[in-house]
Amino acid sequence: MQSTQIAAVAADTSDPRAGLRAVSSLRALTDALELRQVEAALRAGMSWQQIADALGVSRQAAHKKHAKRVDQTIPIPRRHQ
Repeated sequence: MQSTQIAAVAADTSDPRAGLRAVSSLRALTDALELRQVEAALRAGMSWQQIADALGVSRQAAHKKHAKRVDQTIPIPRRHQ
């Protein structure tokens, strides 16, 4: 099933079981896509603050969620003190 079809099922309240499964699938897809974009941002030289700003969260929240999950071969910009 394509993501647009999954989104349609998630929005349809006539079958809550199917809707909840679809919401769960979308959440997993969104999480995987977010990680890919965070890795791309780090490779492009963006800071955790810039990534957090783009995601609409705090720097700490972005770092906590993704720092241990990103590809460890990516050189991560460090904040200057």
